[in-house]
Amino acid sequence: MRYDRQMILPEIGEEGQKKLLDAKVLIVGVGGLGSPIALYLAGAGVGCIGLVDDDVVSISNLQRQVLYSEKELGKSKAVCAAERLSALNSEIKVQPYSTRLTEDNARDIIGEYDMVVDGCDNFTTRYLINDICIEQGKPYIYGAICGFEGQVSVFNFGNRKKSYRDLYPDEEEMKRMPPPPKGVMGITPAVVGSIEATEVLKVIGGFGDVLAGELWTIDLRTLQSNKFSL
Repeated sequence: MRYDRQMILPEIGEEGQKKLLDAKVLIVGVGGLGSPIALYLAGAGVGCIGLVDDDVVSISNLQRQVLYSEKELGKSKAVCAAERLSALNSEIKVQPYSTRLTEDNARDIIGEYDMVVDGCDNFTTRYLINDICIEQGKPYIYGAICGFEGQVSVFNFGNRKKSYRDLYPDEEEMKRMPPPPKGVMGITPAVVGSIEATEVLKVIGGFGDVLAGELWTIDLRTLQSNKFSL
C-alpha cells in the first residue's frame, strides 16, 4: 500500500492518514521552497494541494527548483508543478493558479483551503497571506531563505498564536528595504522547505511540537540551528 511506511508510525496510523487525505493545503510560490514542500506533501497523501505562482520555468531555476525539467522551460510553473505532483500521486487533487496572490484574489483562493504554506520571496505577499489567514482563522506556515541560511515558523495556530507582524512589525520599513541577495545554494530551500512540510504534517496530524510562537533558524555552513520565542 502506498502509505504503509508512514502509517506504521504511531503518530500517523490510519486515523492520521485519513486526516492527510481530507486536508486542503495552499502553497504560495512553487519555486525553491515550494518544490520540496509540494513534493513531500503530495507524497504523504495530502488530499488537495493548491499551487499559486505566476512565473514560468527558466534555466536559472533548475539549480534548486527540483519540480521542473529542461523540457518545461518557458512554461507555467503552477501548471508544470501540478502535472508533476499528479504523476507522483494520482490519488490526490492538485489545483494550479497561474497568477500572483493579490488583494483582489487572496480571500477567495485562501478561503478554499485549511492552511497556507509560504514558498514566496517577497514581503508584500507575506503580509497579505498573514492578514488573510488571521481574518479567516487559518494557520500560516512561514519559511524564508537567503544564501545558506533559513528560518521557519507557524503563525496563527494553537495557544501561542503569533503572526508575521510579531516577527516583522513595521510593514512599510520592510517594503522599503532593498531586495536581499539572490545567491542561494539549492540545498538551502531543500532543507527549509522540508521543515515547512514537516510543520504542515504536524498541524494536520495533531502530533509533535508545532513551531507556533517560535522561530527556527539554521545556518547550513555550520549546521548551527536555534529556536527563539516570538
